[in-house]
Amino acid sequence: MPDSRQSRRGPVSFIAAITILLAGPARAAEPRFLDRAAALPVAHEYLGGWAHFVGGGVALFDCNGDGRADLFAAGGEAPATLLVNVSEPGGAIRFEPGNVAAYPGATGAYPLDFDNDAIMDLMVLRNGPNVALRGSGDCTFADATAEWGIPAGAEWTTAFAATWEGDAALPTLAIGNYVDADDPEGPFGTCDMNWLLRPEGPRYGTPVPLAPGFCPLSMLVSDWRRDGHPMLRVSNDRQYYVRDGYEQMWSLDPLRELGPDDGWAPLRLWGMGIASRDLTGDGLPEVFLTSMGDQMLMRNDGKRFETMPYGTGTFAQRPFTGGDGRPSTGWHAEFADMDNDARPDLFIAKGNVDQMPGLAMADPNNLLMQQADGTFVERADAAGIATTERARGAGIADLNGDGRLDLVVVNRRAPLEVWENATEGAGNWLAVDLRQDGPNAFAVGAFVEIRTDAGVQTREVTVGGGHASGSLVPLHFGLGTAERAELRVTWPDGSASPWSEVAAGAIHRVDRAAE
Repeated sequence: MPDSRQSRRGPVSFIAAITILLAGPARAAEPRFLDRAAALPVAHEYLGGWAHFVGGGVALFDCNGDGRADLFAAGGEAPATLLVNVSEPGGAIRFEPGNVAAYPGATGAYPLDFDNDAIMDLMVLRNGPNVALRGSGDCTFADATAEWGIPAGAEWTTAFAATWEGDAALPTLAIGNYVDADDPEGPFGTCDMNWLLRPEGPRYGTPVPLAPGFCPLSMLVSDWRRDGHPMLRVSNDRQYYVRDGYEQMWSLDPLRELGPDDGWAPLRLWGMGIASRDLTGDGLPEVFLTSMGDQMLMRNDGKRFETMPYGTGTFAQRPFTGGDGRPSTGWHAEFADMDNDARPDLFIAKGNVDQMPGLAMADPNNLLMQQADGTFVERADAAGIATTERARGAGIADLNGDGRLDLVVVNRRAPLEVWENATEGAGNWLAVDLRQDGPNAFAVGAFVEIRTDAGVQTREVTVGGGHASGSLVPLHFGLGTAERAELRVTWPDGSASPWSEVAAGAIHRVDRAAE
């Protein structure tokens, strides 16, 4: 049964204090954010030349079990940065500097619990040897790359996804590598090899090639058909595969690349990021793909994906303000209910690769708010977050425990942004934090459903997607005016819990062993 008490290792104060009920007519809420970057204890930028045109990710996760989301930001040629969240419940967002190695060449990071001790670990992607870090529970880390048998490699790693298969002791990892910078024929048409790592006992076995590779910038494992067979989506950059590549989908069991005979129609774009969320209420996750030019929202009918019409309002193909009429460049995308009206909204980080003349230079980030009819309207300017730096990775989480989702954006050659959600009149909310015994302690691959009079919202627990950025924090649901909801969990093995009633305004821990 759901339990809204504190984390097993965390203090009572923070979790208890975030059980505030946020009343008010959600439909009238106007999103508004406060700039908290000036209060950061250290400056952070993602730096570097061509070798860091892409990447620039951030991981959001709780590294010390206190119920607050901490940050690990990749720095490229600059040092990586760990920021430990010390925000008071409902107060201004505040961080203290954490103790972490510099990890030069870091392009991004994804949190997950490799060793099933219910303490978050971290996969650090690099242009150079990747690093798997074992978390200690106090926001310090030890390099476990060799111990777990993960090949460090020397490739330019730009994409990552993970899932658990059966009762394996370790997660299955997909590692995406960009251009082979050592190929004298490059850089165009010299995409590197991608790898699938499966465990053999307590260590990983020989890497399996995912060939061909087409310069991926995002990967995501999702059971998008809800049939118990997760698949690996790979979003590839046409800038360097040029003409022979395409977006890819891989079956994991058996391992094979899908094609037109499987209902997977060829799609070619400058793929940079993936976001996934059920938008139609049928329990099947839609997918959003960022690119240079059009950003693509695709409807999932359980058999295939089809592009949503232009009138949906999500193409975001040009800057919506500032007068630069050239095409936009989209990077990280993420669905999140920013005003808690029970309708997921969409944030897109934007920014020119460097000085590409055919693309917008003043390219504001997007905040597309979903309306009652399912269309989206732009509110980034009104919300105060339409900055025009070269944004790359990003992350969304409730950083100060007030029930409203905050925003972090990594910029290339510009400071890290932290935005506190100060939306007045936001709706009610709840969050769900899953645990299970044995492998896969955080239940990656589970589906969580929340039911109110407004319908059913469904979210999948995933590790991957975004652009070099990932989070593993409690799943947040806006509830609108509802003060209670019904909750059901479909666990990774397909077994489902019964519907149970839960209150708004709380983080509900659902421990499978207690059901």
